[in-house]
Amino acid sequence: MNFLRGVMGGPSAGMQPSGAETIQKLCHRVASSTLLDDRRDAVRALKALSKKYHLEVGVQAMEHLIHVLQTDRSDSEIIGYALDTLYNIISNDLEEEEQGKHWVENLPKQVDDLGSQFTEIFIKQQENVTLLLSLVEEFDFHVRWPGVKLLTSLLKQQGPQVQQIILVSPMGVSRLMDLLADSREVIRNDGVLLLQQLTKSNAAIQKIVAFENAFERLLDIITEEGNSDGGIVVEDCLLLIQNLLKNNNSNQNFFKEGSYIQRMKPWFEVGDDNCGWSAQKVTNLHVMLQLVRVLVSPTNPPGATSSCQKAMFQCGLLQQLCTILMATGVPADILTETINTVSEVIRGCQMNQDYFASVNAPSNPPRPAIVVLLMSMVNERQPFVLRCAVLYCFQCFLYKNQKGQGEIVSTLLPSTIDGNSVSAGQLLCGGLFSTDSLSNWCAAVALAHALQENATLKEQLLRVQLATSIGNPPVSLLQQCTNILSQGSKVQTRVGLLMLLCTWLSNCSIAVTHFLHNPANIPFLTGQIAENLGEEEQLVQGLCALLLGISIYYNDNSLENYRKEKLKQLIEKRIGRENFIEKLGFISKHELYSRAAQKPQPSFSSPDHMMFDHEFTKLVKELEGVISKAIYKSSEEDKKEEEVKKTLEQHDNIVTHYKKVIREQDQELEELKQRISTLTSQNEQLQATVTQQVSQIQQHKDQYNLLKVQLGKDNQHHNSHSDTFQMNGIQTEEVSKLKEELEEWKSKHEVLQGQLGEKDSLTEKLKSSQLEVGTAEQSSQTSKSGGLELSNELHKELEMLRSQIQLQSAEISKLQMENQKLQVMNTAAEPVLGDSSATAANSLDLEQEIKELKSEVKALSEEKESLKQHLDSSRSTVAILQDEKSKLQQELAESKKEQDDLLVLLADQDQKLSALKIKLKDLGVPVEDEDDIESGDQGDEDEDGDEDEQD
Repeated sequence: MNFLRGVMGGPSAGMQPSGAETIQKLCHRVASSTLLDDRRDAVRALKALSKKYHLEVGVQAMEHLIHVLQTDRSDSEIIGYALDTLYNIISNDLEEEEQGKHWVENLPKQVDDLGSQFTEIFIKQQENVTLLLSLVEEFDFHVRWPGVKLLTSLLKQQGPQVQQIILVSPMGVSRLMDLLADSREVIRNDGVLLLQQLTKSNAAIQKIVAFENAFERLLDIITEEGNSDGGIVVEDCLLLIQNLLKNNNSNQNFFKEGSYIQRMKPWFEVGDDNCGWSAQKVTNLHVMLQLVRVLVSPTNPPGATSSCQKAMFQCGLLQQLCTILMATGVPADILTETINTVSEVIRGCQMNQDYFASVNAPSNPPRPAIVVLLMSMVNERQPFVLRCAVLYCFQCFLYKNQKGQGEIVSTLLPSTIDGNSVSAGQLLCGGLFSTDSLSNWCAAVALAHALQENATLKEQLLRVQLATSIGNPPVSLLQQCTNILSQGSKVQTRVGLLMLLCTWLSNCSIAVTHFLHNPANIPFLTGQIAENLGEEEQLVQGLCALLLGISIYYNDNSLENYRKEKLKQLIEKRIGRENFIEKLGFISKHELYSRAAQKPQPSFSSPDHMMFDHEFTKLVKELEGVISKAIYKSSEEDKKEEEVKKTLEQHDNIVTHYKKVIREQDQELEELKQRISTLTSQNEQLQATVTQQVSQIQQHKDQYNLLKVQLGKDNQHHNSHSDTFQMNGIQTEEVSKLKEELEEWKSKHEVLQGQLGEKDSLTEKLKSSQLEVGTAEQSSQTSKSGGLELSNELHKELEMLRSQIQLQSAEISKLQMENQKLQVMNTAAEPVLGDSSATAANSLDLEQEIKELKSEVKALSEEKESLKQHLDSSRSTVAILQDEKSKLQQELAESKKEQDDLLVLLADQDQKLSALKIKLKDLGVPVEDEDDIESGDQGDEDEDGDEDEQD
């Protein structure tokens, strides 16, 4: 305290001494008064003096105010005064009048840190922060609101320390989250500001706040306030969401999985009437766009970025952003940020890139959005930041998008040029050869991205011809670029063209050959590298060294005058190897190179600093080391490397071919195995079905035999009844009626017997047809051995198929072993390839083994054909068996139905016969047993025979 008083200086005559004395008396009154009213009045007076006498109140009253917070919790009014007083002490929000008259004149600069020092004193006792958290929970407005403001001020002054105290406090963060649900907007809005300070640079608190349903509550507030048309509350909520998501992968994933990305779409529905953009709306939209970029930032993990990009396309957010992009009347800074946002939403996502390629500007006739943006990029009257944004958008559109690269390059080719409309290729060429150096650089970098990692397009671009002037023959695009380089244009233009040429020639031997075919190119490069120029030209020298190194490293020695060895000798004579490596190192040592390597987005403070592209820095890192090694390699080492590469390529081609053949045979064998297993299962099912049908036929036979026996007994009963009637001579009317009925039943019985005979013959025919078919099933108990012959033959054929498949799998394993031997010989041949005689011997051995492998493959294919024939024959046999089986099943079903009908008729007949017997007994007619009836039947038959003889 003495130190603080010394800083303030001694008291002067007038108001200050009386103020200090007054504060001292008030503090004494707060500490010693027993009446609550006296203490309340004293604290109210301290609050009034705290803004003017900042230091005195803080030094003398802080301890008493904390004591009031601890002891007078029951009185909300005194608690509110105490919290307001502490807030005035700790915060630096001073009244303008006092700032002008008293504080600015009398206080030195050291006093600016008073708030931080008082905050440190307050939080030294962690119980004070815990006490403040408990007071914030109070619902009383006069307690809660000052508590929120005081805690926010503490976080502003000593953020990390207060964050740690709140983090270890039980339910500390959760208690503060309740502020967002407060119905009083003042407390809710200040609660948002409090959470902003609380979540700054603290991932642990950010996760807790996110999982306390912060996103849902904040998005609800934004919607209630009118989205982008809302006030500063919307901006505060957006900044809080940005704090929670930025560099926090866990919260980003939670935001995406909670379907909160879909709720961002209404933010960008700005409508057709874009006039009258308020400053707050511009600010809100700017933060909203930044929030989208946080989710799809290139620095995020690739998987998380990709999933967010897909979600933005599926919910229509990308479409909404493209609508803003093509709308009229949009402020320049919003348009620039929208372009940057669209760039990162489509970067590396094929689906989004395809959609962006289909977007058209609302012009007459409609033009693709890419063409409209490129027109802005090569227009020197457009703002610099807008041109950088368009370049970034074009780079992101082509990033990992070979389809888009092909479409851009195709607009430059002679066969696809349309004279009636402006294409992307024409705009790039126009910018490449413009008088504006910034347009030259942007067009060169854009064209380099169209060739990035795409050797096919690098070769196609060599076909592009340019008409330089009327009457002169056209020159190639490659030649025109080198011509502009040799003319000594601005440094920015030359750097852009050299980056384009390095990207074009890297990993493309044909382009290197075209470049070396111009005899003026190599002397120009060596001359540039060898000169001792100023600091500005060192960057151009380094890029010339890189281009010359690429011409050596990717040289296929097709031009006799520019073979690798001759170019190395040229460097050693005219430049010197050490000097060449030193000039090559100028690139990576440059300050602008380091800035460009940090992030993909081109962000430059001024057009003069626009020198390097992010993707080009990756190419330099990749090639710098290999070019340095290539310069020091001898011609013998180069020859050995080429021979090794050629031999390895040949071996790789052979191995790849046989791998493909073996893979195809494996697939065919798998198909054959599946077919065999299917046939085997079908055969087993058929055998089970036939066995079941045989057992059913046997049951039907037994039932038929029983029916025959029962019918024979019924006939004997009828004959005995007739004999009895004749012997007794009973002539009553009832007996005659019974006789007539018996006659009718006899006739019916004879008809039934005839039908049974027909069924017997039908059954015999079924048995004979089963024996003739000779299926693999069991036919009957007497002919089982004959019916199983075909089944045994099928089993034998299946066993033969299985054995052949096993033999073929053994052959395939043998082929795989020989393939592995080839690979081993490959690896063994690498260190010995320097010796030409050993290489020739190895190649002869390989050719002999290849012939053997071919013959074995031919034999395997023949075996496969025979297997196919066997399978076809077995299929036809199974089809025949299935047809015969279906016929048998149909006939059996019919016979079974007819026999069931017979059984029903016989049952009715038995019932009627028994009824007749009962009636005869009732009439007094004796009814004989079945044995007597049978003997009577035989006697009748003998009499009939004697009568026939007499006749």
